[in-house]
Amino acid sequence: MQINLIAVGTRMPGWVTDGYNEYARRMPRECTLTLTEIAPGQRSKSQPVARAVQDEGKRMLAALGERQRVIALEVKGRAWSTEQLAGAMRDWLQGGEDVSLLVGGPDGLAEECLARSVQRWSLSPLTLPHPLVRVLVAEQLYRAWTLLNGHPYHRAG
Repeated sequence: MQINLIAVGTRMPGWVTDGYNEYARRMPRECTLTLTEIAPGQRSKSQPVARAVQDEGKRMLAALGERQRVIALEVKGRAWSTEQLAGAMRDWLQGGEDVSLLVGGPDGLAEECLARSVQRWSLSPLTLPHPLVRVLVAEQLYRAWTLLNGHPYHRAG
């Protein structure tokens, strides 16, 4: 299974790239994590924000494969505990489908992306910086995998 993190934004700071790469590198062959960066839509006084979000959404959907389980990262989505994420990952692995996680830009995800998703996952009710989301998602996926495999990385308190 492959997990695809499809995120709006390019040219991330070094700490973001390093953090994401560290956790993506730790993922096993049977559950690889890849990143597809989508260039942000153009925003200006003459360019409506809705058009930029729609443009981002079209490019995100074009990056999806045909047989993928699509999950939108959305503040209004369902929050998962680490154990619940591990359970979802177990289901993904057993289902045999690749998974794509969609992370929108500063103005969120296009409606078409939300409509294509089968689930909506909220990392937090807080507004998180989009670069931080990449690192956080990669770490949580690694943590969930270690929990499934009895690795000592996750220490439930």
